[in-house]
Amino acid sequence: MTPHVATSSIAIVGAGPRGAGLLERLAASAPELVGSDLPAGGLDVHLIDPYPAGAGRIWRHEQSPLLAMNSMAADVTMFTDDSVVCDGPIRPGPSMWDWVRSGPEVDPELAEELAGVTASTFPSRRLQSAYLGWVLQHVIDGLPAGMRAHVHRTRATGLTEDPGPDGGATQVVHLEGAPPLRVDAVVLASGHLDATPTADEVALAGRAAAAGLRYLPPEQTTDSDLSVLAPGETVLVRGMGLAFVDLVVLLFEGRGGRFTDAGYVPSGREPRLVVGSPRGSTYHSKTHYALQAPRPPLPRFFGPAAVDPLIAAGEVDLRAQAWPLMAKEIAWGWYHELFLGHPDAVAQPWAEFAASYAALDWDSPGMRALIEAAVPDPVDRIDFAALDRPLDGLTAPDLAALQPLVRERIAEDLRQHVDVRHSAHLGAFVAMLSVYGETTRLADALSTRSRASDMGWWQGFFNSVASGPPGFRVRQLLALSRAGYIDFLGAGMWVEVEDGAFVAGSATLAGAEPVRAGALVDARLPDPSAARTTDPLLADLVRRGDAAEDILIDDDGTVLRNTGLVRVRPEDGALLDADGAVHPRRFAVGPHTTVKVAGAFTRPGMNAQSLRYNDAIARAVLRSLPAARSATRAA
Repeated sequence: MTPHVATSSIAIVGAGPRGAGLLERLAASAPELVGSDLPAGGLDVHLIDPYPAGAGRIWRHEQSPLLAMNSMAADVTMFTDDSVVCDGPIRPGPSMWDWVRSGPEVDPELAEELAGVTASTFPSRRLQSAYLGWVLQHVIDGLPAGMRAHVHRTRATGLTEDPGPDGGATQVVHLEGAPPLRVDAVVLASGHLDATPTADEVALAGRAAAAGLRYLPPEQTTDSDLSVLAPGETVLVRGMGLAFVDLVVLLFEGRGGRFTDAGYVPSGREPRLVVGSPRGSTYHSKTHYALQAPRPPLPRFFGPAAVDPLIAAGEVDLRAQAWPLMAKEIAWGWYHELFLGHPDAVAQPWAEFAASYAALDWDSPGMRALIEAAVPDPVDRIDFAALDRPLDGLTAPDLAALQPLVRERIAEDLRQHVDVRHSAHLGAFVAMLSVYGETTRLADALSTRSRASDMGWWQGFFNSVASGPPGFRVRQLLALSRAGYIDFLGAGMWVEVEDGAFVAGSATLAGAEPVRAGALVDARLPDPSAARTTDPLLADLVRRGDAAEDILIDDDGTVLRNTGLVRVRPEDGALLDADGAVHPRRFAVGPHTTVKVAGAFTRPGMNAQSLRYNDAIARAVLRSLPAARSATRAA
């Protein structure tokens, strides 16, 4: 007999790629967990976002058409496939490249781009916006009978609850300009959150204002008012990640400049940028080739067989205990691709090398001797130190002398990421994705000190290697540098306000004359902070103690680090309150939480962590519903 299914409802706050992905996983598992037919009252899912549903804020259509993705069309999907290991049903769907080849209808302004996209194209964010909007509509059109989706184009401003007779509580989501929604469960999936400035940023802004200087604090670059940066002036930029790349696009091409085979053709409206960061170099370029060998068998050295005992033991030091296994795994991906994809570059058969490699500890004398004997050219050997700190050991007497030295290193890195002869980089990237998923599982078992220092290092290293810009953007940066519009300041950048100007230098330029400027841009997203968030819903939860920041405290009571991240239960994203209690009907997912997942969408065929985690959260949300509990009791 089919069990009676009571009306149930879920609110997803944030309707970008993460929200759309959660809806897809809810639809996949709802017939199993809530009821076979979802008849009668059924299941309502409310998607709440002031930005366009599907695309959300980051991928919305209303941004510069010059801004591109940092993924190729063939490397983007929102759907599970046979590689994904999860409890919910696998529901394949078109990758972005599949969607492009299907000839979808798009806005006329995107038609020319769509016609020229290939598998290896880095599409515009506007085209990605169209794909994400299509994905959401595709999911809605395919919802099981009795399940409905409702899109609310507004902001969620608060979350309260009314006690219920069964010990549960109705969740009340307050909306801007609309009546509140009464639902059974809520998922906070808002993505990157804006935050009010830190104390240091407030102090810097105060000193800058007193000196008549202009300071642009961390924020989404597409939302910054760049009109305050005047043509021809020197502007200091702190940060060399993807926000910096966006800044360059908007200040140069966005102001009418053009790139040709000969270099950069200025418009006359450009500023001059002097840019630095802790590493002092751009993120590593995206690879522009496919694997030449079969996909490396992963995990090999850093999978559950290695990680589960570490978790069970607890108090793990990531650098001392986990990193040797992580590095061995990443290098395994590198050398698997090198030996099988480029056998002319090595001096041993893969089977012989692999057997010796497996028996040795990472970076042991025996391992180093094995690699040196089997891989004759040093450029074919993975170098973690160089990947992590590309400018280490580099010094120069002044800014002018430094420029060709930095350009040479960036150009060589670019060459290796676009020349298929060096596809070992892609083998390492594939292994890094596997490692990333396992470090997420390991995080709660790390010692407090290791979480405070090592996890930040690992995230930064991962971002620099795996989240870099397309190669054509790196070529543009080099062209601007050669033309004198961008100067690299080097590693270990510092900035002060002195004598009515921003002054900056770096460890690379120790002893050199500082650079003076009237403007400073912090080209990065705000550091996560639930306490300082400008999101009214989350801010209110934190004030009431219904959500809490992850604050790392040493055994002696010393605060080692406030991560600013929202505390959730790792396995399903259930929200934790200030006392550490799990809320049974509130969940959170995204970069603002303590569970780090590599992106809201992913490459096909990768058993992607993001898809697996979406599935785990969706099933936990469904199990929390009254209808699911009724169906379970009836069964």
